[in-house]
Amino acid sequence: MQVPFDNTYVRLPERFYARQSPTPVAKPGLIRVNDDLADLLNIDSHWLRSEEGIATIAGNHLPQGAEPIAAVYAGHQFGSWNPQLGDGRAILLGEVIGKDNRRYDIQLKGSGQTPYSRMGDGRAPLGPVLREYIVSEAMHALGIATSRALAAVTTGESVYREETLPGAVIARIASSHIRIGTVQFFASREDHEALRLLVDHTLARHYPGSYESSMSDGDKALALLDQVMQAQAKLVASWQMVGFIHGVMNTDNMLLSGETIDYGPCAFMDTYNPETVFSSIDHGGRYAFRNQPGIAHWNVACLAQALVPVISDDEETGVEAAKAALDKFPPYFLEANIAGLRAKLGLVTEHEGDEQLAKDFLDLLETHQLDFTLSFRRLSEMAGVEPAENVSKIAGFPTAFDDWFDRWQKRCGKDDERCGEEQERCGEEQESCGEEQNSPDRQAAMLATNPAMIPRNHLIEEAIREATDSNSFDLFHSLVDALATPYSLDGKSERFLKRPKPEEVVRQTFCGT
Repeated sequence: MQVPFDNTYVRLPERFYARQSPTPVAKPGLIRVNDDLADLLNIDSHWLRSEEGIATIAGNHLPQGAEPIAAVYAGHQFGSWNPQLGDGRAILLGEVIGKDNRRYDIQLKGSGQTPYSRMGDGRAPLGPVLREYIVSEAMHALGIATSRALAAVTTGESVYREETLPGAVIARIASSHIRIGTVQFFASREDHEALRLLVDHTLARHYPGSYESSMSDGDKALALLDQVMQAQAKLVASWQMVGFIHGVMNTDNMLLSGETIDYGPCAFMDTYNPETVFSSIDHGGRYAFRNQPGIAHWNVACLAQALVPVISDDEETGVEAAKAALDKFPPYFLEANIAGLRAKLGLVTEHEGDEQLAKDFLDLLETHQLDFTLSFRRLSEMAGVEPAENVSKIAGFPTAFDDWFDRWQKRCGKDDERCGEEQERCGEEQESCGEEQNSPDRQAAMLATNPAMIPRNHLIEEAIREATDSNSFDLFHSLVDALATPYSLDGKSERFLKRPKPEEVVRQTFCGT
């Protein structure tokens, strides 16, 4: 079997990376292969299950065409500047072109030490590998831009954290691994040539329609900044819609492609509370759920600052242009956020007061300590005739919501009136007229927007315990399978849908390094 590599990042100057092969492991064993993703990447999933395929994921075998590297970058970590980071436990094998004609990186995470390991062992414990597999694939199924999991293997070796743990490797797929911190690295070294090369490479790879080769360097840099701001605004708004908390929104964890990456101490909220923090290392709540949009703005401001030397040879001119560009981020986020909230409430036209209506619903959820996911799902079911399969046994609303329901129904009525007016104006021969203004089936649209199932923290932790303590991956596989269709109740175990009992609540999540 040949992996169809078509590598481009390695063609950049060698100061962008270090050539580094994975470190072989003692006894690799297969955990899971993602058949659908393998097919997209033109990789034979049967080969991935073979001895040679497993050895490739473990780092014991390099397929023909692989050009393994560890990328260098810098970053702000919890607001503190670190001038050199890099792939400390990940090796980029190379790139492939998928059946969708998009380019993808294949990276092995947990594949041994690199020049950027900073005294780390370069390995990954089994638990974080399973968490990343579960959550990244769930995010994909939820329709959120994300890195993905191609396969995962055990290593037959132990890693040492607070205790001795089994090791594992995950094959991570992303559109690229170019980070805000990558730009910061070269800016901090005043390597303006590298910055220009990086801008050209990233635009050509991710945003080819936003620039022309004849554009000035400054216009290219501003085009890249604007595209990244739009992508990050859309991404973080999508996180907010499902109660996802990244946990480590450092600039080295934010991809210029606008995909979610680095599923370390991430988690999904159960009970709605905008102050929720899970990460054991986020002592001040910097990356709390409420703060994620503001941190995204802070991160793209760091990107803008790093791009100033490319924007203009005159620093003052470059700074002013960067500031003007950054002013667009809040509107980008607010537009994506209110659009997401309208969809969750089943609203398809724009009316003044929609944002307040959504805020009041969230405030009621917080006051009455209701589950974020199940409450929106139950609201979806109440938008029409009761579906045969529903979550009414595990989710409901107290009478304190009655006034809000009245307001919501009146607001929905405005959409229905608009639709009727549009249909009458257009006439029977143009049945599609008005569909952009209002959905013919609000409930169906809401059920397709508000998931019934998310990766519940307590279930992830239980799956990790079973795998770590008993070498059983049954719950892990069950979760991955169920989360592949998060908007459907068909065949879902109530156990997977319910929020945790008080004794099951997970209050802290941990990084795998």
